[in-house]
Amino acid sequence: MMDDDFRRLPSVEKLLAEEHIRELEAVYPHSLVVSVVRQYLAERRHLISLGDSCPSIDEMAVSIYNRVQSLGQPSLRPVINATGIILHTNLGRAPLSQEAIMAMDVVAKGYSNLEFELDSGRRGSRQVHVEHILCQLSGAESALVVNNNASGVLLALGALAKGKEVIVSRGQAVEIGGGFRIPEVMRQGGAHLVEVGTTNCTYLADYERAITPHTAALLRVHSSNFKIVGFSQSVALEELIQLGQRYNLPVLDDLGSGCLLDTTEFGLDPEPMVQASIAAGVNLAFFSGDKLLGGTQAGVIVGERSLIGKLAKHPLARAVRIDKVRLAGLAVTLLHYLKGDAEGKIPVWRMISTPLDTIERRAKEWAQSLEDLAEVVEGESMVGGGSLPGSTLPTRLVAIKGQNITLRLAQNLRHHQPPIIGRIEKNTLLLDPRTVFPEEDEVVLQALVNGVGRMRNAKQAGL
Repeated sequence: MMDDDFRRLPSVEKLLAEEHIRELEAVYPHSLVVSVVRQYLAERRHLISLGDSCPSIDEMAVSIYNRVQSLGQPSLRPVINATGIILHTNLGRAPLSQEAIMAMDVVAKGYSNLEFELDSGRRGSRQVHVEHILCQLSGAESALVVNNNASGVLLALGALAKGKEVIVSRGQAVEIGGGFRIPEVMRQGGAHLVEVGTTNCTYLADYERAITPHTAALLRVHSSNFKIVGFSQSVALEELIQLGQRYNLPVLDDLGSGCLLDTTEFGLDPEPMVQASIAAGVNLAFFSGDKLLGGTQAGVIVGERSLIGKLAKHPLARAVRIDKVRLAGLAVTLLHYLKGDAEGKIPVWRMISTPLDTIERRAKEWAQSLEDLAEVVEGESMVGGGSLPGSTLPTRLVAIKGQNITLRLAQNLRHHQPPIIGRIEKNTLLLDPRTVFPEEDEVVLQALVNGVGRMRNAKQAGL
């Protein structure tokens, strides 16, 4: 039987003669189509050897057609985030302001003065486009921007502590997500990790006892993606800075989410602010550009000019530098803070500050489109992205119950153009308007109506 299946496999030439495949060659290079056909036939041979049967030549032609078409289309595309998680890492974290998007578009279209001084006509530094703004916002002497926060910490450890010791509280030797752990980052930077204290309790004396002639720095890592509750003790940043000054050791502050606004004004738990760390006297502070800052993916380092200078001259600085497009978006995002319009312009803060009655009105409109299948319920939105763990915002959710309805409608919404992503809890599909732009409401409404319509038609047809 297996031999018969092998014999039924067509030749490359026979598949190329199929109508579906000939349609592809009108759009795609012949070499690409041939390559995909050969790959497909090799896969079929392997599957037949495992016991699969050989499909018909029409089925094979359709499979090859779909495969080539998928190769010719970008797989990265916009989605509508109805999960209620504002900084959703899997969905791209922070959406950008319109001004930031325009700046990125302009720079991407052609040449720019990325590393060129227009006044002197000489080569310049890409850092000048953001450094003065960052210094103004944070109060730091100098600043450096790299491609993400982890690489910023890696660069600092390589430049300041290679072959030496860096002291950190055991409760702060965290994993920042995706398997990236502070101890691993430190090892890659060439620094030797010295953990002090216990998971829940670390005292200033623990740090002081660990200081040796080989100590290069004291490191604080903000636990931005988890909380320790109950019996716990940590060292205040001011105390750590005083200890560092006493032993002439720099204090490095990994803030993670990069907050420039007071989160308590929006009903959230307090989040460490960049300008507060600099005012307290940290030597270097590190934070992300695409979390609470609300900009492009970037790692921002602010602090003492002499230390920033060492980082900028380190060979690794070139390997982790930021590109021109993200730099343009970051610069405009920072300008929103400088001009005082971050809350109204940056989507992350617009979503955080959206009034509850506005969310409820929109949720009711969505639920009405589903008639008796949905209701509006109280719920909570999360900031997400490794920021403000355990801190939520009250919201109103559109709840669609019933296991069969929930799973099928969620799938229909994911296959919509653009895809709409909700969250499922206890056999209930939940959609949160907080993380959906108001201008996307009509798309969501139409998708809900179409999705339910397809489900009802399928039910009537007995599918």
